[in-house]
Amino acid sequence: MTVPFRICFVCTGNICRSPMAESVFRARLTEAGLDGLVEVDSAGTGGWHEGDGADPRTVAVLRAGGYQHAHTARQFQASWFDRLDLVIALDSGHLRELRRLAPTARDAAKVQLLRAYGTGAVAGGASGPVPAPASGPSHDLDVPDPYYGGFEGFEECLEMVETASDGLLAAISVTLPARTVVTARVPDHDHRRAAQEPQQPQEKEST
Repeated sequence: MTVPFRICFVCTGNICRSPMAESVFRARLTEAGLDGLVEVDSAGTGGWHEGDGADPRTVAVLRAGGYQHAHTARQFQASWFDRLDLVIALDSGHLRELRRLAPTARDAAKVQLLRAYGTGAVAGGASGPVPAPASGPSHDLDVPDPYYGGFEGFEECLEMVETASDGLLAAISVTLPARTVVTARVPDHDHRRAAQEPQQPQEKEST
């Protein structure tokens, strides 16, 4: 039996960015046929919103994008590092806080920025649980907190998450056992405009 690869997305309160990333990446896994091999959840660095649902604006942009969503906020705990393979921070502040929280250097190496996977560059020879994204100024890779702004901030946040999720999917897929992995494709995820092509009738062979 294959042990699932476990990922947790982390933002501040677990009501805006991280539940959005969780829903989007879960959809990517399903589209790529990898949902049975990877477990995805999310949490916040703080516990202010524990037990709450996602921000209504997050729910609205996810529904508009065609993403399924069910969520209850919770706070990330240091004890989770032992069972997680990858901890994805939504901005550089979360990255620093999570790495400080990590019990060991190996656990700290599990923490990466989401948008670093959207650059299309992966560093070689990384010792972490997945190929690490190429290094760069972390403040340039933040997913900005949309909480105090308008609805358009949540739409921009979703676009950033969608782009980075494709790169993260590619990085995750190469770490899964070769005997169980289908070739992970970058899915055609613009399902809002997608339409199925009509099947053409087959011609009968003349005898």
